[in-house]
Amino acid sequence: MPELPEVESVRRGLVDHVVGRRIDAVEAFGDRVVRYAPQGLESITGSSVHQVFRRGKYLWFDFGDSALVAHLGMSGQFRVNSTGLKHVRARFYLSDGCELAFVDQRTFGHLTPNAYVQPDAAGERLPAMVAHIARDLVDPRLDLTELVERTAAKHSQIKRVLLDQSVVSGIGNIYADEALFQASIHPEVIAADLPSAAIVKLYRCATDVLNRAIAAGGTSFDSLYVNVNGESGYFDRSLEAYGRAGRPCTRCGTALARTVVGGRSSHFCPKCQRR
Repeated sequence: MPELPEVESVRRGLVDHVVGRRIDAVEAFGDRVVRYAPQGLESITGSSVHQVFRRGKYLWFDFGDSALVAHLGMSGQFRVNSTGLKHVRARFYLSDGCELAFVDQRTFGHLTPNAYVQPDAAGERLPAMVAHIARDLVDPRLDLTELVERTAAKHSQIKRVLLDQSVVSGIGNIYADEALFQASIHPEVIAADLPSAAIVKLYRCATDVLNRAIAAGGTSFDSLYVNVNGESGYFDRSLEAYGRAGRPCTRCGTALARTVVGGRSSHFCPKCQRR
């Protein structure tokens, strides 16, 4: 599933192509893409895109008084002026002649017109569908002290906490493994058993991993993960833990191990990340 760096790469690409343009027409193909919007996508026709925002793994087109929320699911893509595409679930025709396609092979993604809820304590407006999602680590308004306190109160495995989008958003399986490896923390350690200093270190490591992944355009293992121009990210070349079970640790040379946490494969170094 695309995580924060992949979605941020898509958001940045969309900004260049849709901000300041009007949506002159839109088509949806099939019911899955609009399953949370039984009224369809017709209501956004004629709307001008003011900006494209993101929180965690969600992004949305801001129309001023309303929004179109998009979640990429497992294989969703936005593609600009591309021909010969398979699995097109929706198509947008913009006022400058640009065509934007939403492609989704596995059909877990969705597009949902959404109203804004009341501004939060920081004065930020969010679409209703996104209001329950916590801030992410690259959000300048994130309160790290409050996040550390919330994490320290959790009596569940630290990797489960990293994946909990109501605690901190945008981190999925890949970047959780990478952050835990960089911070030398075992994925099965109980969050409440970690000293505050270790939790701070973990989130700083996770922020570093996310920023490096964003700079690399995200992680692309196959053609399902590409930006709006169809280009793949290359952070997979920098992975030190995820998917490397049996291969030597880049720090100590010990063979990396694999376990399952919360139904997810977790990769770690038995020596550097002792329980």
